[in-house]
Order: sequence, then C-alpha cells, then structure tokens
Amino acid sequence: MQTDFYCQNILSGKLSIDVVYETEHILAYHHTKPFWEKHVVVIPKRHIESLVTISDEERFILWELYEGVTKIASEMISRYGAARVLTNLGNYRSEEHTSELQSPCNLVCRLLLEKK
Repeated sequence: MQTDFYCQNILSGKLSIDVVYETEHILAYHHTKPFWEKHVVVIPKRHIESLVTISDEERFILWELYEGVTKIASEMISRYGAARVLTNLGNYRSEEHTSELQSPCNLVCRLLLEKK
C-alpha cells in the first residue's frame, strides 16, 4: 500500500465514504471534508503518481477515469446547472488533511460546485 491519503485511508477502507460511482478501476466518492457545497473526488483504485507520468500500461485507467468524471459531471450539470473539474499536479496540496502526503500523490480528479 502506498503512503498517500487516498491509498492509506480511502482505498484501504479505513475511512467511511459515501460512494458516488465505482467501477473495477476507479472510485468516486463525496469528499470526507468538503470545501465546496458539492465536492466529489474521483481516484483510480491503483496508485498512479501523476497524470504526466502515467505509463502506457495504465492509460486504460485514465480513460476509465475520464468516463467516470464525464458521467458525474453530466449528472451535476443536469441537477445543479454547473460543474467544475480540477486536478492537481506536482507538489500542490489544496487541503489540510493532505499535508501528510508524500509527494507525488495519487492521480485525483475533483468535481466541484459552489463554495461553502
């Protein structure tokens, strides 16, 4: 198991989550400490360090992640009228609880709507 927040806490089952969407290779859930009114996190179920370092063997996971993000974003737009999709690269840390992360962290996409 990797030493980032998502592998240690989410994929391990250590934290309870509200699953939004799941396939064999990706997991989407409502953020455990949302900064936004609607804050969905979409992660691969296997540790992928970065969007820019993804291997040829892992590209199918990126496509599956894209399909999941598209499905969730479409549902958010239909329901709320808007959605924002973000991902961070490099040593960027946007949340307090990720200060424990060893950089680089897992590939993560977020779907957001309205600041709390």
